[in-house]
Amino acid sequence: MTKKIRTYSTEFKAEAVKKIADNDGDISATAKQLGIAMQTLSNWHNKATQGKLEGTEQYATAYGRDGREQAPQTTA
Repeated sequence: MTKKIRTYSTEFKAEAVKKIADNDGDISATAKQLGIAMQTLSNWHNKATQGKLEGTEQYATAYGRDGREQAPQTTA
């Protein structure tokens, strides 16, 4: 039996990673909603936070490792 490998577009990956924030950083719930494996989405999220996932460069600076939006930093 052969395993079918799914390929996802760059746009889909970027939107999926952005959707994590809509679910309060819950990767598992987001993956279920999208019908993809949690590990797949987690891998994309890790790449996005490192700025290595195409279409998510701004994500690395706007969001922390948990996918939640970061509060603006104030200077004193």
